[in-house]
Amino acid sequence: MATTYLSRTPSSAGNRKTFTISAWLKRGTFNKYGRIISSYVDDNNRDESFFHETTQKLYFESVNSSSQVVNMVTTRKFKDINAWYHLVIAVDTTQSTASNRVKIYINGVQETAFDTETYPSQNYDFNLNNNIIHYIGRSGYQSGSNSYFDGCMSHFHFVDGSQLAPTVFGSTDSVTGEWNINTSPSYTVGTNGFFILKNTNSGTDESTNSNNFTASGSLTKTEDNPSNIFATINILLGADVIGSTVEFSAGNTLASDPNGQASGINPNFISTLGMPSKGKWYCEVQPSSFSTSSGHSIGIYRTKGSTDDTGLGDLEGNNSKIRYIYADTSIYIIKYGSNDQTGLTSISSGQTVGMALDLDNGTLQYYVDGSARANPITGINSANDGYDYFFHAGLESSSSGRYGIYSFNFGNGAFGSTQLTGTTYNDSQGRGIFKYQPPTNFLALCTRNLNV
Repeated sequence: MATTYLSRTPSSAGNRKTFTISAWLKRGTFNKYGRIISSYVDDNNRDESFFHETTQKLYFESVNSSSQVVNMVTTRKFKDINAWYHLVIAVDTTQSTASNRVKIYINGVQETAFDTETYPSQNYDFNLNNNIIHYIGRSGYQSGSNSYFDGCMSHFHFVDGSQLAPTVFGSTDSVTGEWNINTSPSYTVGTNGFFILKNTNSGTDESTNSNNFTASGSLTKTEDNPSNIFATINILLGADVIGSTVEFSAGNTLASDPNGQASGINPNFISTLGMPSKGKWYCEVQPSSFSTSSGHSIGIYRTKGSTDDTGLGDLEGNNSKIRYIYADTSIYIIKYGSNDQTGLTSISSGQTVGMALDLDNGTLQYYVDGSARANPITGINSANDGYDYFFHAGLESSSSGRYGIYSFNFGNGAFGSTQLTGTTYNDSQGRGIFKYQPPTNFLALCTRNLNV
């Protein structure tokens, strides 16, 4: 969402003692407070739930007349950027037992370990569900860029007047044991209740209430969802891999290095999901705004095992990657440390580079704006070679100050905050949304395709 949010002011107050919040969330960057929902009168009177920018813990608090009346801080940290979390906050301050007045669930399991555990007094009225401004994805408190939620949200419910269990909104798969989304839960929505972000990138209420929110910023729809997770950029790798000045946004599909790295530091942006040594896979990358003297690369990494602090084995070694080097004086493809093809045409800023990786036959074909570029790279190890493969882009810096932006589309359906519109294409399983047609039988890098 970056600096995007939804807002609404109810015309009248609902039940401020009893309500339920349910939302599916996928985290992006960690350098912002991940505001989920908030209600705001002023800095001294407000409620909000958020992921803390430094502790990575979940907070739920209510401040009334400058006093922090409710303060729930989980012991658990939430640092998995590849997963969707299902959050339920179920409130009923009429309960006689304090711990029953606020119940927090993650993926169907109640959180019971808290660093701070301050429950509301009996019959306490929250600011939430009052006739004041409500935000989804930001807060009125602590204005600025860190006030926003950066990541993805889906199936956001607010139930006015009921304290519901998480089983209303999800269930455990009897085979896999995974917590799955209930796409059409049944409950009494209440006067101020709403259901947003089901199938649209808007604040349109899909319950029977028409309690619509107003969208501010670029609310971008993604194919990434709780039932089918698409790859994004792995931001958890060390600074020696991704650099120290790189900024990530658009749910970790856009990597920007606006200031440039020091000499010899080569930022690498690598997919969160790896491809086993079999199958046919496709993704798209758009490079832009790069310095003309930069050495940029787009390609794949391969790795075996976890032998260093990156958690990706020999990831840093040149012999682990295939790279299309461009925007230098020489344009060439490097395969495992040696030039495979030379004298190629440069790739320009804003062009779309497609990669079709065939791990059954050991080939990689590049496409630029939908047309094949160069010859297929052959000799990639054959199926079941024991390696894992990752899509990759990055800077090849031999001098300081080189910079650039890479926007990935792993089938998510957008480049950064720019939604793909007009004629778009799916993979051979009908999944993902791409700007150009993937070759026959090549698939988007997502969990449903990995699990076939």
